[in-house]
Amino acid sequence: MVQTLSRRQFLRGDLRGKKAPLRPPWAINEEDFLQSCTSCSDCVSNCPESILINSAGYPVINFQHGECTFCRACVDACKTGALQMAATPWNLVLTINESCLAKNAIVCSVCAEQCETRAIRFKPVIGGVSQPEIDMNLCTGCGACIGTCPATSLSLLYP
Repeated sequence: MVQTLSRRQFLRGDLRGKKAPLRPPWAINEEDFLQSCTSCSDCVSNCPESILINSAGYPVINFQHGECTFCRACVDACKTGALQMAATPWNLVLTINESCLAKNAIVCSVCAEQCETRAIRFKPVIGGVSQPEIDMNLCTGCGACIGTCPATSLSLLYP
């Protein structure tokens, strides 16, 4: 089977077509999003948290600027249907990489302190530093933990 690769995927190094950028909440699937979005930036300018930025002409989430409160301002501002209300805003998976301070025997729990849903908890380790655990059933994908991490160890990705 031959797979078609877009120029954008090639330039991102996404040779398998799996690295879609983090779009605003309630974005339709990537292919349809790129067809529907007119790059008007209305969602970017209407985001009260200022976490939406333009990247290659399209809106993406930058959790270094803050967290998503799921206020729906971006959906209300979108006139093209690229953002559409659904039961859940997105399906993202939170990951913690090896640069995590706790994983490197340095006491840190900033991410858990920022997590309102308590999706990140620290499991005590006898004679060591408590280790982070993620309960994806509780994680909303708000990104509150990402910008506050001093080691930039957290990422929200599409499964």
